[in-house]
Amino acid sequence: MPQPEALIIGAGPAGLMAAEELAKTGAQVVVCEAKPTVARKFLMAGKSGLNVTKDEDWETFVARYDCPHLRPILRDFGPNEVQDWCRALGQDVYTGSSGRVFPVAMKASPLLRAWAQRLTAQGVEIRTRWRWTGFAGSAFRFDTPIGPQTLAPKVTVLALGGASWQRLGSDGAWVPWLRAKGVAITDWQPANMGFRVDWSTHMTPFFGSPVKGIALLAGPHRGRGEFIISARGVEGGGIYSIYKYLRDAYTLTLDLLPDLSTEEIARRLARMKPGESTANRLRKLGLDRTQTALVMEFARAEPFSRIKQLSIPLQGPRPLDEAISVAGGIAWDALTPDLELQALPDTFAAGEMLDWEAPTGGYLLTAAWATGRWAGLAAARRLTRQTPPRT
Repeated sequence: MPQPEALIIGAGPAGLMAAEELAKTGAQVVVCEAKPTVARKFLMAGKSGLNVTKDEDWETFVARYDCPHLRPILRDFGPNEVQDWCRALGQDVYTGSSGRVFPVAMKASPLLRAWAQRLTAQGVEIRTRWRWTGFAGSAFRFDTPIGPQTLAPKVTVLALGGASWQRLGSDGAWVPWLRAKGVAITDWQPANMGFRVDWSTHMTPFFGSPVKGIALLAGPHRGRGEFIISARGVEGGGIYSIYKYLRDAYTLTLDLLPDLSTEEIARRLARMKPGESTANRLRKLGLDRTQTALVMEFARAEPFSRIKQLSIPLQGPRPLDEAISVAGGIAWDALTPDLELQALPDTFAAGEMLDWEAPTGGYLLTAAWATGRWAGLAAARRLTRQTPPRT
């Protein structure tokens, strides 16, 4: 089988972006994807509205990543560039009240179709059901519909994702193969995940209910948000915004009436009729049925004194595979500034394989595209010998 000039392993946002940058130079590009179709996690993320980026000032945006290595990469392809890129594919975008940016079409599929058409026009070949299975010397070995195959390209970009949502393709199977080649990899941790709570049967009618109009406190964080009560625990945007503190063993505390002071709550309680039930008093204070259920679940003995500080005991994060994203991956000291693997010359890495994490809200997708573009540009320079190969 003819050998490609440029090989991309993984057809998610990072891999396809790397392929596009390489194809612009006229390089022969082959993308190998283990699954039957491309960008499965991308499509799943866009089912309820594809949040492509966040429209906010630069320093606020880049601080969300807590990863200085990403600064130059995101400076080169950040929120403004993401929006321009979407528009160039014929997909207009708009900014919601929270600053999150969405395609007007909302779903991921129209954007992906337009992108796939452009990649095809650029000559990119995508081979699905080509699963990378490790190395054969310095070449890459695959299981394919036509049997085992080996590819030895001039440059390679690895964009294999992290280790969550295995059914969509991010299974972390590549970790031992790269470690065997001397690549340092930080162990995985779940990110943007829910947490387990051992509910009593009292809470069963509230599974699936949102908890709104509250403040969440964890570690140094205090902020407004909401979350969902599920049979397995708590999840949703408010939880994802503070998952780092909760993962590090801080307690989740809720202020169920953030607009009322403790003194005002006491005054309102004093004006209520004697003999009223606890549930009725909580309702009159402004708590809804779900909030009242939480108080009765965790503070039945002292319900009114805990309204402003209701502690929710957590039994740890949900499993890694259920996390929206992961922390950990290829260590930054294993990479050059071009995202080339120090131990594997002419091989670059991008996307969630790298050791970074960020909250939901467009940050994950922006960094996947940005690192894919950065690695693709570096691989293209290597092909054209604008930067010499390392010895």
